[in-house]
Amino acid sequence: MEEKIRGKVDVMRKMLQADGGDCEIVEIAGKTVMMRLRGACGSCPHAMATLKGYIEETLKNEVDEGIVVERV
Repeated sequence: MEEKIRGKVDVMRKMLQADGGDCEIVEIAGKTVMMRLRGACGSCPHAMATLKGYIEETLKNEVDEGIVVERV
């Protein structure tokens, strides 16, 4: 499952990078993915919406519905 998560995050990073942001996986522990937002995303007031509404929802829909994304 970790490989699938990393692959999907790599695809999503391209969208974030197009807006001047980025993200990185800090750790994957079971179904919990700890991520750090960087660039424009790191200071954006919509950062949690990006993590929960975009990244987490995409991973839930395309990898496993039990995935939780946390910001570090």
